[in-house]
Amino acid sequence: MTRLLVVATSNAGKLREMQAYLANTDWELTLKPAELDVEETGDTFAANACLKASEVAKATGNWAIADDSGLQVDALNGVPGVYSARYGKTDSERISRLLKELGSEVNRQAQFVCVVAIASPDGAIALQAEGICRGEILHAPRGNGGFGYDPVFYVPEKQLTFAEMTPELKKSVSHRGKAFAALLPQMATVLSSSSE
Repeated sequence: MTRLLVVATSNAGKLREMQAYLANTDWELTLKPAELDVEETGDTFAANACLKASEVAKATGNWAIADDSGLQVDALNGVPGVYSARYGKTDSERISRLLKELGSEVNRQAQFVCVVAIASPDGAIALQAEGICRGEILHAPRGNGGFGYDPVFYVPEKQLTFAEMTPELKKSVSHRGKAFAALLPQMATVLSSSSE
């Protein structure tokens, strides 16, 4: 039995990425209405993911899924954190600002965090999962794949930045991949308990 799941984003790329994670489930994903805009006012990734999922679910009367993710740099006390997307106007501006803020700092440890939340049609949060990928920030970008901070986020175990990884490899090691891996077993339960 297929269930509609509204993705709390207008970004078709994010929809495709989520669809890939949920490929073997009974959920069918669709983008939220373009005019429905939810302001991210939370001060944690979890708060923002829950806020977006809940608002979109209530507005559409369907199950909704949202994620919030970002980069936390140890030497910058977790900055840019929930403001990762607002750290500059473009990816290159965000990366330049990050590298400038870090300067010659020796401690380049950082982590990408992703929280995914699913809300039922009444807006109640039914599921939530978190994924974390530890790594370090390089002094200069490497690789042409991915988006955001991917060219400067280096994963020592793989000896690659996110931007140098194949989509399959990034999916298996990334914060978003880990969050969905934690979420998937729970989703089957929700679907079976919510079916009429």
